[in-house]
Amino acid sequence: MRQLFFILILFWSFYAYSQPQHSKSNKITFQLFSPDLSNESAVFITGSIPELGNWNPSAIQMNSKGNHLWEKTIETKAAFGIEYKFTLGSWEKESVNANGLPLDNFIVKVASDSILKNDVYFWKDGTLKNVVGQITGSVKYHRNFKGKNLLDRDIIVWLPPNYNNNERYDVLYMHDGQNLFDPRTSSFGVDWRIDETIDSLITSKKIKPLIVVGIYNTKDRSSEYLPAEMGKDYMQFIVYQLKPFIDKNYSTKSGRKHTSVGGSSMGGIISFALVWEYPRVFSKAICMSPAFKINHIDYVKEVTNYTGKKKKIKLYIDNGGIGLEEQLQPGIDDMLKALEQKAYFEGTDLLWIHDKNAKHFEAAWAKRMPFALQWLLGK
Repeated sequence: MRQLFFILILFWSFYAYSQPQHSKSNKITFQLFSPDLSNESAVFITGSIPELGNWNPSAIQMNSKGNHLWEKTIETKAAFGIEYKFTLGSWEKESVNANGLPLDNFIVKVASDSILKNDVYFWKDGTLKNVVGQITGSVKYHRNFKGKNLLDRDIIVWLPPNYNNNERYDVLYMHDGQNLFDPRTSSFGVDWRIDETIDSLITSKKIKPLIVVGIYNTKDRSSEYLPAEMGKDYMQFIVYQLKPFIDKNYSTKSGRKHTSVGGSSMGGIISFALVWEYPRVFSKAICMSPAFKINHIDYVKEVTNYTGKKKKIKLYIDNGGIGLEEQLQPGIDDMLKALEQKAYFEGTDLLWIHDKNAKHFEAAWAKRMPFALQWLLGK
């Protein structure tokens, strides 16, 4: 059950969120004490800012100081919301608790030079033996699917109960496909439980049967999910290559009314961009913890500067309130205001949910997904 952040990739490529900046850098020294590791062990720190490797588990090696102590000093202008973890070089060897479950992310708000001390007593052994996974329902894989100007990737297609070619089904396209259905393939050992959630909603007749297309991410995730440059290629890949393939090979309702898209974090902003820029293809979007303002990108301006007719789209937006979720709030607030100015009204074609106690993590998104699906796709 590996914590977050892709995060993504999720966290390895994690989205270098733009942090509030100080006029000067703060020096942060991380100290780790792990009594059961030998002093020669290679220990790494990884986290949510570039100086900590953007969740790459093997990018930032700590220095052994002897006596089972490791240390790493960085300089950063990041003001708050820094999250970090320790690994032995991979997510299969991250720090865990006494029960073998990954530790929560350490979170710190930095206002001055600091020394942060952490103790870790247990580590994963690299086998992932504590991760048990299975997929509810039927899935089909399309391996190494090619996209123009993009890396090849796997596609996983989840089929509803009693799927047959004599019926036509709505389709939900989702990013970070390896994290949706099976914890064994998830970047962090925790999946979204999309299979169990949708199967339950269909069985209880709260939503109609639908097909879910999971699009695996690649090492270029942070660039592909940013609605600029490579992100444009990624969106065109979905619209002009993947969707026609799905419509040809599966029993779909191909019209915009029956086509939705969803994702979290940077997957949330690219989902918004897809429905905003391709409303003739998508009519609905699930945007969980979306990074509307990140680095040099301010997607709020795309909405603010739009002068055409109101788009016939339906938007579900949500976010938590802890850690990186705090950084997302200003961009989300600005986007909600921009949408309201364009006559998208709460409860009709727009819904925002604020889960103040939620972190930026797969389990939090999985928890909110049933409501999102019912509101967006309910009968």
